[in-house]
Amino acid sequence: MPEIRIVFVHVDYARYCARKRAKAAEPINIKSDSMEEGVVLYCCVEKNDEDSPASVIENSTGEIIRRLEMIKAKRVMIYPYAHLANDLSSPETAIEILTGLENSLKDRGLEVKRAPFGWYKELETKSKGHPLSDLSITVCPVVCPTTACPTTACPENEQECGMLCPFCHKQIEKKDAVSSIL
Repeated sequence: MPEIRIVFVHVDYARYCARKRAKAAEPINIKSDSMEEGVVLYCCVEKNDEDSPASVIENSTGEIIRRLEMIKAKRVMIYPYAHLANDLSSPETAIEILTGLENSLKDRGLEVKRAPFGWYKELETKSKGHPLSDLSITVCPVVCPTTACPTTACPENEQECGMLCPFCHKQIEKKDAVSSIL
């Protein structure tokens, strides 16, 4: 099951500068960039995300937008951050999902910047320090209810399924994707 981890930090500013290529670095045109008054999304793409990159992008976009609306932010910087998990996806999948997330958020009218994948980067931020300024998000897909639901006690037309998300352990509901704030 896809599961992307995102640390969401509301900042006064964020600045990065790519310093050195790592083994699987993507080519870059912009070596350094900055953002004022926005949210840094530290994103870690995991091995399980390789099963359904499109679902990961779609569900992550919804969860991010929901949280951005809570703090009325319109700017984000996607920052690849492999240190949130041990079982990482391939570099190709990570780049696919991160660029897909970038495009999906832009398509919804947000100003989006993305730090390059596979580079050692210098980073400077100043966090806002309010109750919603730092969140950890794990985004899981809706597994049920469809005809693919493995439980017999879960007809398609019911609102709730008897299944729990194996990652966040919440009950899976028909109306929305499951996520957790850790």
